[in-house]
Amino acid sequence: MKKVRWGILSTANIGMEKVIPAIQQSAHSAVVAIASRDLSKAQHAADQLGIAKAYGSYEALLADPDIDAIYNPLPNHLHVPMTVAATKAGKHVLCEKPIARTAAEAEGLRDCAPGLIVMEAFMIRFHPQWLRAREIIRSGELGDVRTISALFTYFNDDAGNVRNQADIGGGGILDIGCYPVTAGRFLFESEPKRVMALVDRDPQFGTDRLASVLADFGGGRQLSFTCSTQTVGEQSVTVLGSKAKLAIAIPFNAPANERTSITVDTGAPFDGSLARREILPACDQYTEQAEAFALAVLGEQTLPWNIEDAIASMKVIDAIFASERSGTWANV
Repeated sequence: MKKVRWGILSTANIGMEKVIPAIQQSAHSAVVAIASRDLSKAQHAADQLGIAKAYGSYEALLADPDIDAIYNPLPNHLHVPMTVAATKAGKHVLCEKPIARTAAEAEGLRDCAPGLIVMEAFMIRFHPQWLRAREIIRSGELGDVRTISALFTYFNDDAGNVRNQADIGGGGILDIGCYPVTAGRFLFESEPKRVMALVDRDPQFGTDRLASVLADFGGGRQLSFTCSTQTVGEQSVTVLGSKAKLAIAIPFNAPANERTSITVDTGAPFDGSLARREILPACDQYTEQAEAFALAVLGEQTLPWNIEDAIASMKVIDAIFASERSGTWANV
């Protein structure tokens, strides 16, 4: 079986703990190299995960002719420059979300070498629970879908954490607010026209620590969500239609290789005791993402998400920050 040979840029926690082990479980993938600016860290990571090659610079890894694709989990300010550099070295790129700090920065991805796949790593789009939710919406069972509400929060007040460093793209909206934005775009299958945001910032870090957003998708359709980096952890997604509602139990951090559930409820009775519960098969959404990406690299399937999709997502986030500054609606 032909496999895509992956190189990993950095020893970031998300890669070490979730994404790299998941890629290693992909039938059409092989992780062959990892890089860090500190060779000893790269070597330690390689030994820990059974990776053959370790590099002491990102550039050395990009120069390796035996690598087909790159996974880029670097801090947000390095997503675009290192992704562009990787494509110029002839590599396909799976880049962590958010793809950039602004839409203008994301537009720099148009400088990527042509003919190569570049995709933002929103793994939820490959999980069966999200595919099934969209299938139910498309079936008309919910009636006319009017509103999607989402919540995504955690607590992190570590000044040294990249998520709390404003100058390199920290803050809750870029880190986790992008997930509800993706949820709205994925389930409505369209783009919002305008947004309104209420944002509270940490006085020390300058990052957004609490944000509530309302997005107008037109035609009476609304997305509302709250994200926070300094409240107790919570997440939910609920879709309300004219006939029924749908809820995804653990929408964003679905546990790897465990079954998940969706409920569909007509609202009678209100306690949900007669709701239909669907159990989705166990999987690792990061493995599903890696396998789909690898098959696209091998030319066996195509992916619906590309650079332009990532730019469109960043335009929504830009509008959220514009609304914060103006205190009123901002067009996307």
